Amino acid sequence: MPVFTLISAVIAVVALSAYANHKLVRLPDSIGITVVAMLLSIVTVIVGQFVPRVSAWGEQVAHGVNFPELVFHGLLGLLLFAGSLHVDLHALRRARWVVLVLATAGVAISTAVIGWAFFYLTRALGLPITLRESLLFGALISPTDPIAALGLLRKARVPLSLLTKITGEALFNDGTGVALFVALLGVTGAQLPSTAHIATLFAREVFGGLAFGVLVGFAAVTLLRSVDSPSVEILITLALATAGYDAAAGLGISAPIAIVVMGLVVGADSRRFATPAPVRERLYQFWQLADDLLNLLLFGLVGLQLTALAGAVREYLLPAALALPLVLAARYVSVALPTALLRRFQRFEPHFVKLMTWAGLRGVLSIALALSLPQGPARELIVTATYVVAIFSILVQATTVEPLARRWISVADDT
Repeated sequence: MPVFTLISAVIAVVALSAYANHKLVRLPDSIGITVVAMLLSIVTVIVGQFVPRVSAWGEQVAHGVNFPELVFHGLLGLLLFAGSLHVDLHALRRARWVVLVLATAGVAISTAVIGWAFFYLTRALGLPITLRESLLFGALISPTDPIAALGLLRKARVPLSLLTKITGEALFNDGTGVALFVALLGVTGAQLPSTAHIATLFAREVFGGLAFGVLVGFAAVTLLRSVDSPSVEILITLALATAGYDAAAGLGISAPIAIVVMGLVVGADSRRFATPAPVRERLYQFWQLADDLLNLLLFGLVGLQLTALAGAVREYLLPAALALPLVLAARYVSVALPTALLRRFQRFEPHFVKLMTWAGLRGVLSIALALSLPQGPARELIVTATYVVAIFSILVQATTVEPLARRWISVADDT
């Protein structure tokens, strides 16, 4: 299938999914588009049992999109930059210790809990998976994606301090989760590598990304301060989100963390005095629109990818379903432990751990990491488990987080 035809088909399907959701389903855009696209995938698989050409077309479209390549070498830098550009750095600074601990120690705790539990679970079911592969699953499923939940939490009038913690943790745990995944993936052999070796690789990725992001971010701010053209400013920030991401990846450091830091630096500076109000407004409007469109496209692709996974889903559905409570329990533990240690230094909102656990959705990043795994006996199992967790996040957690947040906040206010 020609590239342009493939792109056109994907955009057309996602656009029709968006329209159907807007007119019929009426869920929040990201969630609704994923639901409709998944339904289309299921219908395609069912019809394909009787009309093979339909199933073949669906699989051709799904396989034609290199999802990991699209995410990691195309859209992730743009999405992270857009997300961090809108974060209030002053509010984030007040919550810095909570965000830092949850995005680092929290990810490590979640990875370890999921990895060991998933290893013993799959071994009990007689499935071929090593401890390293189980830990890879833990690393890729631990990062959270707040995109679908944040709008709902705002409607529930969740305190701004809590929204800042959720956003900040999700932005940075994407980077630390990818760094830990890369560190584990780079270790040869099936046995568990030494903690010191993983820690060294992890530290190089994280601290290298932080330093690079600060350096390039301030260099970009110097350029932005010298112009007052919206088009030029948008081009400079686009270069940050694309070339900056690629340069960080080429240096062997965490490109997601570097891009988040660049977005925070540029966003904080533009809020203070770097850009005149009309220029700043156009810049923010551009990135807000880009953020919305790219997220809708990616969530639509998540649903379409089910067409290519129909066979594997049936084969590994039981262990994938059993992995779901493990992931939720690990998320709770990875938030509760750091919170207990920080309570003497930091004030936390009522029901903080429960809200952070239920609002910690898994989505595009986790699926892209799973699909990037090399071929092997455990790959289809991990991909299926990742999809089951992501679908549960989108269909159940995202659709119930608003009423639950309202209820918990109301109870706290009454108390």
